[in-house]
Amino acid sequence: ICTGGERLKGEDGAKLHPTQKPEGLLHRVLLASTQTGDVVLDPFFGTGTTGAVAKKLGRHFIGIEAEGDYAEAAMQRIGRVERLADAELELTQSPKAQPRVAFGTLVERGLVKPGMQLFGPARKVRAKVRADGSVKLGREKNAPSGSIHKMGAAAQGAPSCNGWTFWHYKDGEKLVPIDNLRQKVRDER
Repeated sequence: ICTGGERLKGEDGAKLHPTQKPEGLLHRVLLASTQTGDVVLDPFFGTGTTGAVAKKLGRHFIGIEAEGDYAEAAMQRIGRVERLADAELELTQSPKAQPRVAFGTLVERGLVKPGMQLFGPARKVRAKVRADGSVKLGREKNAPSGSIHKMGAAAQGAPSCNGWTFWHYKDGEKLVPIDNLRQKVRDER
């Protein structure tokens, strides 16, 4: 329930609507569940919180309200709202929302070749790429091998590791994170 300065009040100073929702709540709900240009339906429109936030976030809306006073307040409220500019509506995509790419896919596509050396930060540790997409630490016959993540963790003595950012490949004289190759595959999809 909305409180404070955001709460709409009638001419008599009393609450205009008994269950007005905070704009911040609708803001989070709409960002999580809709895209710019989508249509949002609110069958219990009240004083138009959903419509106001939808307009601000570049969504279209349909509001249904039986009470004339609430509908009038909603129209006035929404009339005062300005839509955010397109640049302000651009969202940063969560890394978890991006398509998954297995390291083996880089091997299959020839972006990384079996036998290729991968390097940890500052070239302190090396691993060799294997045909199945695993990597082998060290040169000994019985050296450990596994995923880029598992071997990155082993190289650091850490419980876990993001192998995409830990391991680098040589491009000329500079080291480049293998994550750049993963992004290349994502961009092709």
